[in-house]
Amino acid sequence: MKQFIKYLLLTLLGLVFLSGCQAQKASIRGPQGEIAYKVTLPDGFDPTTDQCPMVILMHGIFSSKDFIPMPQLAKGLAEAGIAFIRFDFGGHGKSEGRKQYMTIEKELAEARAVWDYVLSLPYVKGVGLLGHSQGGVIASMAAGRLASESTVPSGVVLIAPGSVIKEACQGGKFFNATFDPKDPPEYIRCWGLYKLGREYLVTTQQLDIYGTAAAYQGPVLLLHGDRDGIVPMWCSERYLETYGPHATLKVVEGESHTITRRRKQVVASTVEFFKTVFGK
Repeated sequence: MKQFIKYLLLTLLGLVFLSGCQAQKASIRGPQGEIAYKVTLPDGFDPTTDQCPMVILMHGIFSSKDFIPMPQLAKGLAEAGIAFIRFDFGGHGKSEGRKQYMTIEKELAEARAVWDYVLSLPYVKGVGLLGHSQGGVIASMAAGRLASESTVPSGVVLIAPGSVIKEACQGGKFFNATFDPKDPPEYIRCWGLYKLGREYLVTTQQLDIYGTAAAYQGPVLLLHGDRDGIVPMWCSERYLETYGPHATLKVVEGESHTITRRRKQVVASTVEFFKTVFGK
């Protein structure tokens, strides 16, 4: 509980200024409406004449594109010459919609809408996916679904991927809220702050997270703090088993779920992975 409260406080204080130019905005829409996003390009990059790879970042549940560790990851990648797009899932941050109506399927549709937008950008050459917590689940499943198509992610980074959401919904306990998993209420209230709707609680129980993710056969980096009190280590270990030899798990000693204690190490590992993937 203390770690989650700390996570919320850090989230509220997590807005930071980012260097790098912003690309011209275009409308991206998902199941809940307009999707808010930010594109960060490397310093000195000219999108009218240059090309560079781009990474799509996906934040965790009840979080936002502007909260730790998203801005720091974006800044690190931009400094390495890699463009970055971070967006708010429906009902989060500045995107339209309500958290209560969030589902994994809707977030997958939102991730796909952002993917399609990125592919439309003429200056983008190579696309990677990165997800933190529940965003890691979305990134892994999105990559798996894209694997059947001609254009797939160049690489995937999963930071403390929260696949435990399935077991939490099956067990009738999500954070501090309890419910009957066979007949959930209209919504539960997590920590007295956020409503999580019945559709989420029901559909998450049926997810084939690892089966969907396994279709992606590209390079994967898993990062997980050994002091994570929200997402257990077995989530990343299960992903490692699922992906096999093309995945690597790095246990970050002393790091929690909030990615605040060893943030520089997490950012450095992420940047190094994508530099290798994109051949930079």
